[in-house]
Amino acid sequence: MTQDLEMKDRSTPSNSVSAPIPSTLQHLKEIASLIETGSYSKEVRRIARAVRLTIALRRKLTSSVISSFLDHVLTTGSEAHAKLSAYIPKDEDHEMEVDAATSAIQTPAKHLLPEIEIYCYLLVLLFMIDQKRYNEAKACSSASIVLLKNLNRRTVDVIASRLYFYYSYSYELTGDLAEIRGNLLALHRIATLRHDELGQETLLNLLLRNYLHYNLYDQAEKLRSKAPRFEAHSNQQFCRYLFYLGKIRTIQLEYTDAKESLLQAARKAPVAARGFRIQCNKWAVIVRLLLGEIPERTVFMQRGMEKALRPYFELTNAVRIGDLELFRNIADKFAT
Repeated sequence: MTQDLEMKDRSTPSNSVSAPIPSTLQHLKEIASLIETGSYSKEVRRIARAVRLTIALRRKLTSSVISSFLDHVLTTGSEAHAKLSAYIPKDEDHEMEVDAATSAIQTPAKHLLPEIEIYCYLLVLLFMIDQKRYNEAKACSSASIVLLKNLNRRTVDVIASRLYFYYSYSYELTGDLAEIRGNLLALHRIATLRHDELGQETLLNLLLRNYLHYNLYDQAEKLRSKAPRFEAHSNQQFCRYLFYLGKIRTIQLEYTDAKESLLQAARKAPVAARGFRIQCNKWAVIVRLLLGEIPERTVFMQRGMEKALRPYFELTNAVRIGDLELFRNIADKFAT
């Protein structure tokens, strides 16, 4: 009896460790399968889930993992494989996460779906931006945009909207945002004709950001007023739209409307989007002061925002007590 009990006690640890932890490459393969299923069944929610899973894996991406994934989903020697592989450095062989047993037994099937190809561009683009290789990111994003212009599939729209964002972001990082304004306008027109609603929302926000980056508020308002009505299919895009609208209304001296837009953007923004919420609160504080209101103390004590909003708290305090000299000193102190 005692021998049997000892054998059972010894065998239990091996059972608990038997399940291996999936590698990053395996996760990417599962995401590719999810995209494939969503493409064939025309379920956009599956594609959206695949994009969310990819963003969660973003920090784990390495050049070796992406190279292995491209070999898995794209035909070696194809134009897409050659283009994308050229962006990936070949100096991380020691970080290979390929499951040797799986690769030896299975010969992966090559996916020729447009959704998979576009997804590969998104994956490589994310990696390029995280590696701060912005010129390569610009080239990769531009190549993906050329491909997207010839694709009219609703299952591509979710991935395309992400590519539009990083296309603009890569040019913004290099200070060349003005170069793509005409292209963004053309893409917005194409998205409108194709009834790509998520693409319309994303591109409208990117255009507004583009104009506001160069202080072209009148042009931003003309575009906003003539663009198709904003239906808010994405909460993130709706929050961005409200923020840009609030900035435009502030410059136009329409402070009441600006205040409503900015406060609504701050309320609707995800808790994790701290930087965005800080910007909304900064503009909202200024607008409320211009309206003659004194923001509540709790506005400046929000968790994680105390340090960023400290200058605005001191400015508000100077307005509250009516000390003009203190107001000037604070304005000079935090002028930057």
